[in-house]
Amino acid sequence: MNPEPILKALGLEQHRQASSGLPVHTPIDGSLLGRVEETSAEELPAIIDRAELAFLQWRQLPAPRRGELVRLLGEELRNHKQLLGELVTLECGKILSEGLGEVQEMIDICDLAVGQSRQLFGLTIASERPGHRMAETWHPLGVNGIITAFNFPVAVWAWNAALSLVCGNSLIWKPSEKTPLTALACLGIFRRALARFGDAPEDLLQVVIGGREIGEGLVESRKLALISATGSTRMGREVGPRVAARFGKSLLELGGNNAMILTPSADLKLALRAILFSAIGTCGQRCTSLRRLIVHQSRADELLQALEAAYASVPIGNPLEDGVLLGPIIDAAAFERMQSALQQAREQGGEVVGGEQVREGVPEGGVYVRPAIVRMPAQTEIVREETFAPILYVMTYSDLDEAIGMHNDVPQGLSSCIFTNDLREAEYFLSARGSDCGIANVNIGPSGAEIGGAFGGEKETGGGRESGSDAWKAYMRRQTSTVNYSTQLPLAQGVRFDLD
Repeated sequence: MNPEPILKALGLEQHRQASSGLPVHTPIDGSLLGRVEETSAEELPAIIDRAELAFLQWRQLPAPRRGELVRLLGEELRNHKQLLGELVTLECGKILSEGLGEVQEMIDICDLAVGQSRQLFGLTIASERPGHRMAETWHPLGVNGIITAFNFPVAVWAWNAALSLVCGNSLIWKPSEKTPLTALACLGIFRRALARFGDAPEDLLQVVIGGREIGEGLVESRKLALISATGSTRMGREVGPRVAARFGKSLLELGGNNAMILTPSADLKLALRAILFSAIGTCGQRCTSLRRLIVHQSRADELLQALEAAYASVPIGNPLEDGVLLGPIIDAAAFERMQSALQQAREQGGEVVGGEQVREGVPEGGVYVRPAIVRMPAQTEIVREETFAPILYVMTYSDLDEAIGMHNDVPQGLSSCIFTNDLREAEYFLSARGSDCGIANVNIGPSGAEIGGAFGGEKETGGGRESGSDAWKAYMRRQTSTVNYSTQLPLAQGVRFDLD
């Protein structure tokens, strides 16, 4: 494996040659990809000040003109899709088709945002006062901080950035310390679009590299109107209250403990394909990964037999190679957390198949695991926790109300699905009495989502929404205005306050 041609083509060769800075290792074989210079706490105030000045300029451009920059960004991403997809695979370990798919998500959100730039609609509201008109207007919000995680190192930034830019904001991006090279590659691609655009401020997008101290600096700054943070629920518990304490806005995309209910009428072949990708795609390190399978007791034995056979046939190895479906887990610490969860599952009555480290037929130096299926007697405490690893807990149920009760009895509320050919069961699952998640699917797995819909969840998932629908409103401030075009001054609610 030689990363140098990819890094050079993306303008990152200096990081390959650097002798100091934050080391960046590939999970494929643990080798050093390069070193990146970290942002110091002393530098951060000046970075934020530059972002504020960029915002003051950028907000003055008409939104459709701002959309033109995002259109150019989409073009540049198309030109760099293969290279950036390969770098995603190098840096976070997902298979190449997933790396390319992640870049395609970036392209898709740019396309959506360009259209949205001409549709930042407000409302005209009927006034109760004669000769008055009320309207709702949306204005640019300010400097937006974007904090992203390692598992989707570029797509989640793009979900936020494309919409935020057309809404008139400037951006400061803090990527995961595990995946900074992809962020720097995106910065370079963005600057290509910026140069073609011509009249945008230079500091419209800045990338800061570092750990907790840099993240805290963004969260605490009153000059950042919005913090969009993707990561663990633990992280969200710190970010949310601290942003709220200064009356800032936060958009939180946190943990998921996603489930599938498989009913007696389900198409088992269809469900099996959905389970396989949803549970082991990205080595179980998606926030939408399938973690709980709630199967009707009449189908459990049949399903488990087929599922164990499918798991045993999954090709594990170098994610850059054709035919491989399961790459490495991100690092040794993630593997240890996986083993701890499996041990707790055993202690709580679980029967574990798989879960061990794979050492043969895989690159030396990486951490490769066999995905685990764990048959549980009930939804115990370890099942109610999210472990970022390819672990699938399987439980049985006897009636649908029991299944939905089990489904909803976890702290997280991101994505969910039911496999059924019964229309009543499907509609019940989608009703107010059904899934309590932000995403609910029928005969589709929980993993992944289309750009056109709002992405996000409830409860400990944080409540944020990104991507499609009306998610753009998170990046703007709402203003209600009233125009009096009469010669009178009637007061609202019929109040009389006459001085004559």
